[in-house]
Amino acid sequence: MPAKLTRRPALRRAASASVLTLALLGAGLPVAAAESPAPGLSRFYAQKVAWGACDGPDMPRDLQCGKVTVPLDYAHPGGATLDLALARYRATGTPHGSLLLNFGGPGAPGVAQLAASGKAFMDLTNGYDVVTFDPRGVGRSSPVSCGAGQDPAADAAAADPELDIRRPQALLTRLRQSAELCAKYSGPVVKHMGTVDAARDMDVIRQALGRKKLDYLGFSYGTRLGAVYAAEFPHKVGHMALDGVDTLTEPLSEQGRAGAEGQQTALDSFVDWCTSDVGCPFGQDPRAARDQVVRLVRSLDANPVPTDFGGTFSGQDLVGAIGQGLYSKQLWPSLERALASLMEDGDTRRVLSFATGGITAPPRSDGGSENGNKSGSGGKGGQHTGLVATQDVPVDNLPAALLAINCADDPDRPSDARVTKDLKDLRSAYDEASPVFGRYRLTQLLMCYGRPKGTDYIRDEVKDVPSARMLLIGTRGDPATPYRWTVETAARLGDSAVVLDNKGDGHTGYASSKCVHRKVDDFLLYGSLPPDGSSCPADGNAWSSPVEGDE
Repeated sequence: MPAKLTRRPALRRAASASVLTLALLGAGLPVAAAESPAPGLSRFYAQKVAWGACDGPDMPRDLQCGKVTVPLDYAHPGGATLDLALARYRATGTPHGSLLLNFGGPGAPGVAQLAASGKAFMDLTNGYDVVTFDPRGVGRSSPVSCGAGQDPAADAAAADPELDIRRPQALLTRLRQSAELCAKYSGPVVKHMGTVDAARDMDVIRQALGRKKLDYLGFSYGTRLGAVYAAEFPHKVGHMALDGVDTLTEPLSEQGRAGAEGQQTALDSFVDWCTSDVGCPFGQDPRAARDQVVRLVRSLDANPVPTDFGGTFSGQDLVGAIGQGLYSKQLWPSLERALASLMEDGDTRRVLSFATGGITAPPRSDGGSENGNKSGSGGKGGQHTGLVATQDVPVDNLPAALLAINCADDPDRPSDARVTKDLKDLRSAYDEASPVFGRYRLTQLLMCYGRPKGTDYIRDEVKDVPSARMLLIGTRGDPATPYRWTVETAARLGDSAVVLDNKGDGHTGYASSKCVHRKVDDFLLYGSLPPDGSSCPADGNAWSSPVEGDE
């Protein structure tokens, strides 16, 4: 589910990056909850991280970077390998270990996120080295791509103005072509993406950090990742907090519809706020402004505009950008200015940074030898793919990774006949949920067509987890991960789950509630777990935010 993404202060030309809520290859490998490495994995579990200065423009001087190596395919650990990028802030207090963060997405690059928003986690450095990572296929860790800005066919597919339900066979052909483009530009890693593989990677990271148990804070999609880790390695769970709890059971079709509905509610609130300001680019009439948003999206779908980074910017790109900016009220002023720049000057740069999660570097013209298309030579373990340079991360990595991971986690692949039969009803249901986000979310759902069937491990096996107790935080007014998902996931996880009910609004609670922030810190740092079913009052405006960057 949704990611928490932050604008990097170094990218002053970009609008704030933000919360992403996009619901949506190779099947993840179902793993028994074994507590010792399987044969062939010992060399990966023998690693220690060599920390050093971080490469890249304006990286914080006190941020350290490193890497770990993991098998591309856990079923064949003697084969190809890849590196995962790590970053950490050292503990300032008495250290008692490392805390691993995942910011969500799926597809959020953790290293860039921690570099931008580390101040939001400084309380945790009272006892922890605060560590994050770019999951496989994300950021600098063998980033996947679907060819945006590199292949005219990919750009044409992204800019296609109509999801034509009257020509289902042509639509299915286009979807298959899109899947082929993603496979072409992503390389072998795309067949081994998904939450099950990422959870196994986290256990390698745990060992490399010298920890017997994993202490973990996951946001949004990161809660799915945490729950899967707990199911795979229940006796390796330390202090685990899951904020903005994702569903483990609902099919992508329902996730997408619920997401479109939640985003429309958030958009209506944004429009009400915007039209109270004389500078709002949509004017001062809320009803007319909502209609103007729809017209703007349709106009850009019919006539996409060129960008400074190659390719074009369509109405659906705009929908994705708006969606990212809606889930924190602190981002609304930046979103308003980005929309004004687009509408008044035709300048796509600010709004494009929302659509790409703050990644504004153009893609490599040659496809790159490190981005998954080709593998460098390795040692005895076969081919090895190292970290890519920051400037070589494909501009479409975030949406490409989100799609690859969600499809890898989804076991549903309806037949051509079933898709054709259901398409009209799906379009109607999604349009009813949101005239702005409906088509976008339905497209995300359909993009899994033509990809290999995903794993059924999450839906069937992640339940009744015999781990240490975990803290699950659900926010009543969360438009991205509905509160009911917290309740349902807690019931599914069983006695290990403790629910904290945040009465506030916005996506996740750690960023927007002093009470939630304090209770999460108390649990992670001191093991002080609140009673199951306890609550936090609404705070009003967020007081500090891991998704906030200074303008």
